[in-house]
Amino acid sequence: MPLVALLIVGVAAGFLASRILKVNLDTPSTIALGVLGALIGTVVLRGLVMLAGIGAGFVGALLGALLLIWAWKTWVR
Repeated sequence: MPLVALLIVGVAAGFLASRILKVNLDTPSTIALGVLGALIGTVVLRGLVMLAGIGAGFVGALLGALLLIWAWKTWVR
């Protein structure tokens, strides 16, 4: 995520999170916590998406192997 977008999203997220949790923070703390939260959230979500991609690849490989073995048993034997 580009730095400017990260800052904008972080500021908005910090503001919303402080309002949702009813915490009164000063503006620099709200911005800092929001940007840090956006950075952590980005890293965590990218990791989860990567793991999901690896899992989906494994499931696809398994289904492909099952299909080929079934076809081999059905038509070659």
